[in-house]
Amino acid sequence: MLSDYYGVIGFFVIAAGFSWLVDHSPLSHRTLSRRMDVHRKEWMQHMARRSVRIMDSQIIAGLQNGIAFFASTALLGIGAAFTLITALDPVMSAVADVPFLDTTSRIQWEVMSLGLLVIYAYAFFKFGWAYRLVNYSAMLLGATPDIPRDNDVTTDALRSAYRAGAMNVVAGRQFNRGLRALFLSIGYLAWIAGPLAQIGVTLLVAGLLLSRQFFSPALAALSAGDDAMGSVAMPASDDTHREA
Repeated sequence: MLSDYYGVIGFFVIAAGFSWLVDHSPLSHRTLSRRMDVHRKEWMQHMARRSVRIMDSQIIAGLQNGIAFFASTALLGIGAAFTLITALDPVMSAVADVPFLDTTSRIQWEVMSLGLLVIYAYAFFKFGWAYRLVNYSAMLLGATPDIPRDNDVTTDALRSAYRAGAMNVVAGRQFNRGLRALFLSIGYLAWIAGPLAQIGVTLLVAGLLLSRQFFSPALAALSAGDDAMGSVAMPASDDTHREA
């Protein structure tokens, strides 16, 4: 009986291993997400030194809109998975003649459909919590004391900015986990072609996500500024031109 579900077991093993590698392993600090966490905190530190923070509020609103979009997507996935569970007979009949699709066991389809429902529910929970945390970040941003023009930033403002940055980092990690669940659900859907297909597609999706975290052009772009500053020659001073 358990051998019928080694595909879904392999899926969850791959998903757990991927999550550990990206979030908790010694290599996690090299990922794109962790590098962006640093910039999230830097953003809030710069925010504390601005007397006008309209731009920061707009960025927060943009983050909220993006999270809300994916939360709606996950909610649609929940509805689709629930519909699949309640209408398996016509679905199995419709795909019965499709090559390479396994439609022999109704119980197996029910279990697999329930697993898909759990994945989308997990993603929705993560997106919903990320949206709430971004709201908290906006509140902490608003609670940061104003800096009068041409005045130095105060200790209280820096302390509030640090809290806002830390909250934003937590929100970003929750959002990333929800997005990861949506991506990996593509591999889970391959169960209709059999356990080997499910494991193979899940490995492919996980490999693509790992390449984005460790070897993507986006990660290289974060180091582009440092490389550019090292290659740009400093302009000569006026005294140097006079001596020449």
